[in-house]
Amino acid sequence: MRQHAFGKTGFTVTDIGFGAWQIGGAWGDVSEADGRKALNAALDAGMTFIDTADVYGDGRSEKIISDVLKARGGNRPMVATKAGRRLDPHVADGYTKANLEGFIDRSLKNLQVDSLDLVQLHCPPTEVFYRPEVFAALDELKQSGKIRNYGVSVEKVEEALKAIEYPRVASIQIIYNIFRQRPADLFFKEARRKQIAVIARVPLASGLLSGKITRDSKFAADDHRNFNRHGEAFDVGETFAGVPFEIGLRAVEEVRKLVPAGQTMAAFALRWILMNEAVTVVIPGARNAEQARANAAAADLAPLSADVMAATREIYDSLVAPHVHQRW
Repeated sequence: MRQHAFGKTGFTVTDIGFGAWQIGGAWGDVSEADGRKALNAALDAGMTFIDTADVYGDGRSEKIISDVLKARGGNRPMVATKAGRRLDPHVADGYTKANLEGFIDRSLKNLQVDSLDLVQLHCPPTEVFYRPEVFAALDELKQSGKIRNYGVSVEKVEEALKAIEYPRVASIQIIYNIFRQRPADLFFKEARRKQIAVIARVPLASGLLSGKITRDSKFAADDHRNFNRHGEAFDVGETFAGVPFEIGLRAVEEVRKLVPAGQTMAAFALRWILMNEAVTVVIPGARNAEQARANAAAADLAPLSADVMAATREIYDSLVAPHVHQRW
């Protein structure tokens, strides 16, 4: 895996990192033991970036990460967490310094560190991006030493563009994959110009782009691909990248035709993301060690040809874009 500067933070990270939502919860039954094995396999493969959040399993993900890193010792990877989704109700007025500091203190305890490498506002309401006092509070928390850097995880391109108007925003986490191509139209250019680190999440469209999901696939009751299919619990764009399930299955079959013999669709989809130099790190999740190792290996695949890239854009434009492009 290649190493990239993580924006202006001074950290260097591998181009594929470990997304730790699955080892926290909302993906069906992933045991703590499997979560530890997955994370260890990712680190053994050389990954130097871990992305988690305080709400993943109500802190379970952060605690697993802390335990694994403590047991391993040696050089630590960069660990990014998120704050804000513990608010109930999740409204802009809740994004106060006191609340954010409380969430950060909880993550510091869960991760057993004195300072967080990166804390990200966790897909806050759009109104938050128009409140300079929220970002001023993060500046104060950085000055206090509780956080080293801060960024924002966003739902919409417009939110990303607004966030990077604040000079000390270090990173943006955004959905980017074969089924969500709009970030490359304008945002990526601005991110590169301002040296903003870009974290690409939902890279496999909640498993659709693994090519293993069919119309007959069943998901556990506590799996967001079951309970958030229509945005019942949080933004529907987080589930199957917001693509209607049947449309997604049709598009997958078109993508399948482009995957080279002997290569998995998941690896192809990850390599597609890395074709854009604006992406600092992509964070696929993993339910077990085998998936974590496969994710890491995708970084070593040959670059995709211009013809293949054009074909993926055609699939997007004809099947997917009408459902997602202007929405996010």
